[in-house]
Amino acid sequence: MQPTTSRGVLVTGASRGVGAAVARAFAERGDRVVVHHRGPGSADRADEVLGSLAGEGHVRLAADLADPAAVEAVAADAVVALGRVDVLVNNAAMIAEPGSSASRRGDHPLDATSYEDWVAVWQRTIATNLLGPANLTWCVARHMLEVAPADGVPVGRVVNVGSRGAYRGEPDIPAYGASKAGLHSFGQSMAQHLGRHGIAVTSIAPGFIATEMAGYAMADPAAAEATRAQSPFHRVAQPEEVAAAVVALAEPAAEWASGAVLDFNGASYLR
Repeated sequence: MQPTTSRGVLVTGASRGVGAAVARAFAERGDRVVVHHRGPGSADRADEVLGSLAGEGHVRLAADLADPAAVEAVAADAVVALGRVDVLVNNAAMIAEPGSSASRRGDHPLDATSYEDWVAVWQRTIATNLLGPANLTWCVARHMLEVAPADGVPVGRVVNVGSRGAYRGEPDIPAYGASKAGLHSFGQSMAQHLGRHGIAVTSIAPGFIATEMAGYAMADPAAAEATRAQSPFHRVAQPEEVAAAVVALAEPAAEWASGAVLDFNGASYLR
């Protein structure tokens, strides 16, 4: 059943993969969606996602989330486009570009990475994967507190897309694992602070997902088999499965999940 009131939803990193699936899932629910992407290089893909969304009232907005000024601007633009942002999905993330370790996916193991590349990887990864969501949450949550929601719509929902790597460790991409651990912790801090205002904050920690970002794990038959074998279901997640969980965490009735970090890895890592 479609909801009686359409919500405004801002999904970061929505030009592909999980973000695109999340945008489509909220649109199918009847919500209006801002499809965020980083910049000109992803504009065409973001337009494709925008054109695939059910319903009306959707828009595309670009911003480099590592830039605090760009974060502030995209939050303001989302408010103008949607009227009110009722749901924020902090999905955008990066794995660093290849450096001195000579890896296709930007591995930066301590013993095979120059100090210059090590510093650059950490700065960019933390700026994008942790500081960006923190800054955007500040902007959007303040807006949620200042502008009353429509009747029957909660004050706000924030869902952070983290990672299993925050718990199991990421020895070859430690900046990524650390950024996601920080995102989980940030979400729980915000859950405790914002709950008094009616804003629920949750996180989801997926394992491998069939997206471009995880392509290195499926690059050849041996790697693909080892990746699938991590789960007793012998497969990786589909973006649509993650999207369905994100939408569920953002439901009006899901308030009591606030503060939770949902392990979503097909029993490939238990804690």
